[in-house]
Amino acid sequence: MSRYRLTPQALTDIFDIVNFIAEDHPAAAGKVEEAIFKACEFLAENPFAGRERKELTPLPVRFWVIQPYSNYLIVYRAEKKPLQVIRVLHAARDLPRVLR
Repeated sequence: MSRYRLTPQALTDIFDIVNFIAEDHPAAAGKVEEAIFKACEFLAENPFAGRERKELTPLPVRFWVIQPYSNYLIVYRAEKKPLQVIRVLHAARDLPRVLR
């Protein structure tokens, strides 16, 4: 059993991010995708490593900045077993609107 689960929307987010980057930089797209999955593994082992952001959403979620690609965030539910990745988003998006 996986230690984390991606929602259908998170899977779509990852697909969209990777495809967007791959248009100009296929190798970079693979590196970003790898970093996303490494971050998910890290969060599965350390579910409370991320921060709550009540100013962005009242949802019971936490946020994790993907390293070294700090423009991307993982939005997840730490209390779920397995850990539930809700979204993978670019930080420049209107997060309160996206996370309604």
